Amino acid sequence: MKISMVSEHASPLAALGGVDAGGQNVHVAALSVALAARGHTVQVYTRRDDPGLPDRVQVQDGLEVVHVTAGPALPLPKDDLLPYMGQLAGGVLADWGTEPPDVVHSHFWMSGLAALEAAGKAPEGVPVVHTFHALGTVKKRHQGCDDTSPPERAWLEPSVGRRADRVLATCSDEVFELKAIGVPGNRISIAPCGVDVSLFAPGGPAEPRGRRYRIAAVGRLVPRKGVDLAIRALALLRDEGLADVELLIVGGSSDSAGLESDPEARRLLALARSLGVADRVLLRGQVPREQMPAVLRSADAVVCAPWYEPFGIVPLEAMACAVPVVAAAVGGLIDTVVHGKTGLHVPPRDPAALAAALSELLQNPRYARRLGAAGRQRASARYSWDRVALDTEKAYQLALGATARPARLQPLGGKAL
Repeated sequence: MKISMVSEHASPLAALGGVDAGGQNVHVAALSVALAARGHTVQVYTRRDDPGLPDRVQVQDGLEVVHVTAGPALPLPKDDLLPYMGQLAGGVLADWGTEPPDVVHSHFWMSGLAALEAAGKAPEGVPVVHTFHALGTVKKRHQGCDDTSPPERAWLEPSVGRRADRVLATCSDEVFELKAIGVPGNRISIAPCGVDVSLFAPGGPAEPRGRRYRIAAVGRLVPRKGVDLAIRALALLRDEGLADVELLIVGGSSDSAGLESDPEARRLLALARSLGVADRVLLRGQVPREQMPAVLRSADAVVCAPWYEPFGIVPLEAMACAVPVVAAAVGGLIDTVVHGKTGLHVPPRDPAALAAALSELLQNPRYARRLGAAGRQRASARYSWDRVALDTEKAYQLALGATARPARLQPLGGKAL
């Protein structure tokens, strides 16, 4: 099968950990590699954000990345990219020429707009499968006036879901959210994010730590990730007598100067000082991906306490390393972490509940090891990238076999698409 991936802001070649680089980059890269390994030919189209980038990069047999000029060849926040989606669509269509793919798979709502436009103009039409990765309705619900999405997202994003031949939800919670914005349930499949179970594995070195216990929080340094809750939980653990615990925070800038100027890093350190636990908080910054397994293995537990989370790759990486996860019971974390079997769920934004769950794991190492072993088994059985590629492949076949195709171009709310 010839597959076109469209990922406007998340190139599989991009370094992880920046403001707009993270889980989607990993997802697109790993899924494309797994599909190529299954014998498909995959081209990933992404926006050129550096004038020095080559037009094409051959990643491996069956997989290449194509850089399309769409807007200035500069790094731009993803929320500023909407005006250039027409150019992205034109570049994709021009590259297809007279040999369009069998299916196009778009990632994030703006990529969906470009993919739908290109597919609709292809000579014979091309089925479109779409993964949102995050939904504007959920983001707006939790961030309110801090949501930086362009206002057009409110009507354009639902239109992508309604016009795609198939929509891939990454978790069961997202299925309900998709139906709420008008995506027909009979055009929704579930294909979760995955984890590299060869790289992230229990066997291997663990980096040294400075205290008897270590908990870790990994991810972008933005308020919605809830890292401040882990700091508050650390203070509560100290107050109940578990004082020999350190919190390792991984994320943010790749150098100390960047961390010093990062407003969220400064806020977190100020909170740690105010709670008297600054000597127990280690703010690491970015860690190269190949070093992350050793970081995760060094922890007694990994904390994932976001306000909301469309899916969340970090819990899978921890589970694959046989490290138990304490996760907020939101979004995709409800699916990946099985309460009492592979980790523990806590209510969102509840540092006391978070501290209680961590205390349970730290003081019951046998229980923690049992959860970790079950997490490894679940990650390997359900979330390997080969399994995710198989689920995705099935969705492609459903899209290809559909007898009717949704309208590609239609006015919505008085807006021309």
